[in-house]
Amino acid sequence: IGELIPPGARFPLEMAHDADVGSNSLLSYQLDSNPSFSLSLKESPDGSKQPELVLERVLDREKQSSFELVLTAVDGGEPARSGIVQIGVNVTDANDNPPVFSKSFYEARVPENLPVGSLVLRVQATDADAGINGRVTYSLSNVPGAISELFVVDSESGEVRTSDALDFEEKSKYSFGLEARDGGGLVSHCKVQIEITDENDNAPKITILSLSSPVPEDAPVGTVVAVLNVKDPDSGENGQLNYQLTSHPSFTLVLTENPDGTKQPVLVLDQALDREKQSSFELELTAVDGGDPARSGTVQVRVNVTDANDNPPMFSKKVYEARVAENLPAGSLVLEVRATDADTGSNGHITYA
Repeated sequence: IGELIPPGARFPLEMAHDADVGSNSLLSYQLDSNPSFSLSLKESPDGSKQPELVLERVLDREKQSSFELVLTAVDGGEPARSGIVQIGVNVTDANDNPPVFSKSFYEARVPENLPVGSLVLRVQATDADAGINGRVTYSLSNVPGAISELFVVDSESGEVRTSDALDFEEKSKYSFGLEARDGGGLVSHCKVQIEITDENDNAPKITILSLSSPVPEDAPVGTVVAVLNVKDPDSGENGQLNYQLTSHPSFTLVLTENPDGTKQPVLVLDQALDREKQSSFELELTAVDGGDPARSGTVQVRVNVTDANDNPPMFSKKVYEARVAENLPAGSLVLEVRATDADTGSNGHITYA
């Protein structure tokens, strides 16, 4: 009997036979008590009574899939004699139950460096129906293309796996729906949320936003030489930066705070320059993040120094002496003086008087 058969349905049963005659063969029937079934007798044209099994209420195969009934036929003799027959009722399945997920909301946390094809989570849905009606398959439910490119669900096992590389810096959380469908077409849905955790997969990247080079040698202490920009898209300790500058007393690194709270390294003059001692500097700035293991980035900064007229001409001697004859003709060479100037260009060009 199908579980969706409405109450009142009748199922003819085999009639009993009695070899006696007269009242000894008059038969009546009895059915053992069961709330789901009753017995009805249908009188035939020849006066015999056809027993029928009457369904009293809707069956539910998921609650009870079979019944064992006993039908008793009693004759009219004295003493009465009886016979019994076992009636087995099997309830056939109807697709009256949708799949049911074990949870309505599944969540998982996975690192962004998870290999492609790795298991993220497993969903499970059960269906109380039998056979094809109880067979559940899984699929993504109306998800954007970006998600379907990153995740795939096994239709049989409900395992959600990665199908492409994850990137925390691109997106750190994904939410989408999954669908469970049974063989009869009934469906149910659940929500899945996958949080991507950061890994230290990005090294700091340093760029020079502005560079004042060359720098005059008479530039005051505190002059801004270079403004730098450092980016590390990682989060937490993986994105926290420490800075190292090639040790040189003439320069120092100052961290200024941007409106968004980030720190910006600025290279400033920390000591007076002297082009005559050193006309250029090769500095190296290194940014190191707080990951484990740490990653770093470097940038080379070349600073040239321009001349200031800070050096007077210097004679090679303080006193020059010469002895000449009194009859020396006019225009004769008496002596030659020489001066040098450490400055360059016009600052180092010397004239005599």
